[in-house]
Amino acid sequence: MDGAQADRAEIVHAMFRARVAAGDLPPGRAAAAPLSAGEAVSLFRAQCLCRALDRQGRAMQRAGTGFYTIGSSGHEGMAAVAHALRPTDMAFLHYRDAAFQIARAAQVAGQDPARDILLSFACAADDPISGGRHKVLGSKALTIPPQTSTIASHLPKAMGAAYAVGAARRHRPEHAALADDALVMASFGDASANHSTALGAINAACWTAFQGGAMPLLLVCEDNGIGISVKTPPGWIEAAFSSRPGLRYVAADGLDLYDTYRAAREAAEWVRARRRPVFLHLRTVRLYGHAGADVPTAYLSRAEVEADEANDPLLHSVRLLAEAGALAPDAALAIYDAACAEVAAKAEEAGRRPHLRDAGEVMASLIPPPRPCRPSNGPDPAARAATFGAEAEQMAAPQPMVRHVAWALADLMLEHPEIVVMGEDVGAKGGVYGATRGLQKRFGRDRVIDTLLDEQSILGLALGMAHNGFVPIPEIQFLAYLHNAEDQLRGEAATLPFFSNGQFANPMVVRIAGLGYQKGFGGHFHNDNALAVLRDIPGLILACPSTGQDAARMLRECVRLAREEQRVSVFLEPIALYPMRDLDTEGDGRWATPYPAPPERLPLGAVGVHGEGRDLALVTYGNGHRLCRQAQTRLADEGVAARVIDLRWLAPLPEASLLDALSGCGAALIVDETRRSGGVAEGLVALMAERSPGLPVARLTAEDSFIATGPAHAATLPSTDGIVRTARALLG
Repeated sequence: MDGAQADRAEIVHAMFRARVAAGDLPPGRAAAAPLSAGEAVSLFRAQCLCRALDRQGRAMQRAGTGFYTIGSSGHEGMAAVAHALRPTDMAFLHYRDAAFQIARAAQVAGQDPARDILLSFACAADDPISGGRHKVLGSKALTIPPQTSTIASHLPKAMGAAYAVGAARRHRPEHAALADDALVMASFGDASANHSTALGAINAACWTAFQGGAMPLLLVCEDNGIGISVKTPPGWIEAAFSSRPGLRYVAADGLDLYDTYRAAREAAEWVRARRRPVFLHLRTVRLYGHAGADVPTAYLSRAEVEADEANDPLLHSVRLLAEAGALAPDAALAIYDAACAEVAAKAEEAGRRPHLRDAGEVMASLIPPPRPCRPSNGPDPAARAATFGAEAEQMAAPQPMVRHVAWALADLMLEHPEIVVMGEDVGAKGGVYGATRGLQKRFGRDRVIDTLLDEQSILGLALGMAHNGFVPIPEIQFLAYLHNAEDQLRGEAATLPFFSNGQFANPMVVRIAGLGYQKGFGGHFHNDNALAVLRDIPGLILACPSTGQDAARMLRECVRLAREEQRVSVFLEPIALYPMRDLDTEGDGRWATPYPAPPERLPLGAVGVHGEGRDLALVTYGNGHRLCRQAQTRLADEGVAARVIDLRWLAPLPEASLLDALSGCGAALIVDETRRSGGVAEGLVALMAERSPGLPVARLTAEDSFIATGPAHAATLPSTDGIVRTARALLG
């Protein structure tokens, strides 16, 4: 039958049955691994169940009851990898690893992996991992966070979770999830191994291990030789990863159940004992093409397709089990047929289960559930006195924002030992602008981590440590640098509660220095006023203080949101305001503020209102707040009574608080330092048009331009003069 016209899954199914019945099994090495007969048969059952699920997924799609057909056929050797690990070892899985999940389920009582995976195929609302939102491998009971990644974007957080195992041995967090001798496994394909995300994560793991740091990470590359339709050069994976410093390389035949178990057990024992990463390279094949709609003969020759099908790992398993005396071929065929029958029966029920019905049900897991935390009465006074010393006397005097941030971080780390700060230059140097100065000396290198220069790995380290109960505060030096790594927020942190139905979360606070108005420094690499990518991530909180006092109180709120509500926040600190002391005239000191006492916080969504003027509301944030306060004074001299509304929280927009603050005003001018296209003002104008339709509204924004350095550093940004002119025009 022509593979371009027929379903390859049914061809492989028929061929398997016929070849086993005829005793036509592929040649290979003899079984050589410490697997008992019972263990080997159990793993073969997992392989058969995995294969039956792949066939059923295609049948469900044809019947209109299933919605996913990327299968695991050819990768069933991963069942042996699962058997070599403990069910409490966290596993971040490649999307072809159903066999791993099935074999791990056999290690934990009360599991029904066939039903669970079928419910996921059907997008049923009672799918136990995603709640009907996507077909994902994953299970809370099996320590498998769900993954939807196809490009290895889970490797950075796997690296972070592995690092967190060692970190927790020194400072065990309240919500630690992994044992002190756990390892972390991450699997991926040979094509994904070439992605910058994978390479960065592997490099970070090697960089850590090379210096003697603990990194109990097992990387499993499932090499089927092709990525959708693009072939991997023969020998490439071994050449690329077999000689990396700090990384041990182990190879095995993933078609051979015994050889895979041998290599996986050897690798796992080495990782667990030496706390160093291992790269386990498994030879596999890909059966059926990439997914249900894919016809492999469109880009592979028929001979190549049939060669892979002849190397079906289930055929190899039947031969190996027979040669080992564990299972006769006719008994193996009976197990296979029983698996197909079991899956078909359970699929019928799964296809009848209800689905999510409306937007509310779909979005119910965007925000993770709160978790109970130990109560805190704030930092210990004696520890605080020892930490701050003479600095404590300066706190009552007005100080610029950068001092508030540094003090707030220290207070928070005193109060919550699970907080960890990480980033480029945050330790010995104390950050580019001094916001983390002194923290490493006070709290040690375990809690203030100088990382390598790779933003993906910084965020991955934070994500992974959050999986083991830490509350990470990673620092990205400049907003422009985030764009190298933004998918770690969009594709990993924000989606985790959504696709796990709230069972997993990555609570953390990402500090980023950004926005414009820096004089003579850096151009658009260090002056970046683009926030659209952050405001567009569902569930993410974006905070932007404009005064030192607000910075301290809002940072405390973001940490509370992470600890107690498992939220992900980005804390955007306006660089130009770090050293700012003056408001209207040089030396007036009106922008510096005293440091607020540790219990003080600004709740999420609370806006700031300055003045009671009813003629005009100046709605702004960040640097715009200071400019609007200057304009407010000038407008008052012209007889215009204005109030300034400082948003503080940019995502989600504080709609209710803002509308209350606008009450009684005759007009609103939005002053937005982000760009006219894609900026914050677009959302504010839309909100006011919908909720305050009679209110005259104008906006003053930055130009759709990058930012220059030197004398023209503010030429494309709002100014005090521009605010006054626009206000006059709005008021006629």
